[in-house]
Amino acid sequence: MYQIDFNNPQHVHFTGIGGISMSGLAEVLLSRGFTVSGSDSSDSALISRLRERGAAVTIGQKAENITPDIDVVVYTAAIHPDNPEYAAALSSGLPMMTRAELLGEIMSNYGTSFAIAGTHGKTTTTSMISHVLLHADCDPTISVGGILPAIGGNIRVGASDTFVTEACEYTNSFLSLIPSVGIILNVDADHLDFFKDLDDIARSFHKFAAQIPAEGTLIINADTKKFDEVTDGISCRILTYSSDSEADYTASNIVFDALGCAAFDCFEAGEFLARIALSVPGRHNVSNALAAIAAARTLNLPADTVAEGLRNFAGVDRRFEYKGKMGDVTVIDDYAHHPTEIQATLSAAGSYPHKELWVIFQPHTYTRTRALLPEFAEALSAADHIILAKIYEAREKDIYGVSSQNLADEIEKYGKDVRYLETFAEIEDYVRANCRPGDLLITMGAGDVTNIGPALVN
Repeated sequence: MYQIDFNNPQHVHFTGIGGISMSGLAEVLLSRGFTVSGSDSSDSALISRLRERGAAVTIGQKAENITPDIDVVVYTAAIHPDNPEYAAALSSGLPMMTRAELLGEIMSNYGTSFAIAGTHGKTTTTSMISHVLLHADCDPTISVGGILPAIGGNIRVGASDTFVTEACEYTNSFLSLIPSVGIILNVDADHLDFFKDLDDIARSFHKFAAQIPAEGTLIINADTKKFDEVTDGISCRILTYSSDSEADYTASNIVFDALGCAAFDCFEAGEFLARIALSVPGRHNVSNALAAIAAARTLNLPADTVAEGLRNFAGVDRRFEYKGKMGDVTVIDDYAHHPTEIQATLSAAGSYPHKELWVIFQPHTYTRTRALLPEFAEALSAADHIILAKIYEAREKDIYGVSSQNLADEIEKYGKDVRYLETFAEIEDYVRANCRPGDLLITMGAGDVTNIGPALVN
């Protein structure tokens, strides 16, 4: 694999530079004096930010973007060999790296590195850890898969020797990372267009854990599926956490306020550590907070500092994000796109003040929808009214014989009010006509369903 010399800045070209992770890595290189160019299919706020910092970004991916002065090309998993820039770089003999390989090389330049892995909760937990480290004046470099208000975006370049990032399992990209502290939040069946089954996913998480150096630490949810398989033979220190089972970090005396935000007593190795009060709703965030506490304590941060950092964390964009009011109807937006995530979000909604609960759900990818159809139906049936949008195909083609109507048919078996409306305009008209004062409306999914909330509020 090509090695970048961070003491000798080069010209790095990013094919697909507008992605949340790619743009962050580009910004890190810009801060280190590298020349950065890139391309993407459309403009965005992230691209505008990169241009302001000196990157040359072209809209549209063309072979002529690969110029002779480029030293290395970085590309994402969404870029295929028939991409004109990929093909041009290959024919020119230019060194090429995946996004994950570059992330791994950047991480290796930091003495303390946190990599947060798991099928769900990575962005929230990474953000929680970041908040605590910022409150403790650790001055970390942060790469997060969402927009974190505390850092004004998805990236923060610090001056210390501490690096915090998400570690995504899709296409095994997290196997390019060797963190000093690895965190595994959960292991669930997802990305079944790449993985064969849950056993295959567990094997990948085991490989991720096995790469942590012997002097490092693995922090893992004690309730993780396939826990024994994931941790078997791991040479580093293992710390566990759980809000339900025995572990090194546990929560008890959990109570929820009027908005569904939890407060709990945190215990460390059986001893009381601190009373923790969260400013984000849902029991699942108790678990995320325990992971963040365990991470912070590997740096010996004081308990009161950790507690205050978590209390100040008010969430990330698209994670139970309040969008405003449609009359007297509260509108929330959430990124949940897997049955486990939907279940957690709707459980949090149960503690939020409302009369009836409406969900506008946009399934994400045909393969995920087909593989988990019964699980999606069961999770969504917790709402009073469910409106399904057309499947967001992302990287796939419509060749799998599944549609949102199939999901609607499954949800009907639960006796729920459900309908499939093909266009956003139809969806917006329907909820305007049928939601009632005091109702709670959640737009949900990993695609462009997020655009519906602002349209309704405005």
